[in-house]
Amino acid sequence: MRTVKKAKLLRLHFGESDRYNGRPLYEAIVDRCRQLKIAGATVFRGLEGYGETAEIHRHHLTRKDQPIVVTIVDTPENLERLIPEVEEMMDTGMIATSDVEYMRIEKPPPAGT
Repeated sequence: MRTVKKAKLLRLHFGESDRYNGRPLYEAIVDRCRQLKIAGATVFRGLEGYGETAEIHRHHLTRKDQPIVVTIVDTPENLERLIPEVEEMMDTGMIATSDVEYMRIEKPPPAGT
């Protein structure tokens, strides 16, 4: 069965070395999403990128500087609750939102399992 619904996509862009209360920022954000019962969050590590300062972020032997993107899809209301909390956690970075449609795919298990 497939259902299509309207939702919001939230993308958080920041650096791998960013921290919140001594933890990697991406871990703190995912934990906060779970506490707020956000539908789900996924963390992606980029190979290379740059932002507003035009400073290149990439893998180095001596420091972690790769770009991180956290993606979250949920209702506009749930993301409106989350955004102020994420803003408080981030020192630098970018927050982007988009209107999306999502499809949840759920197939029944094969008979006999």
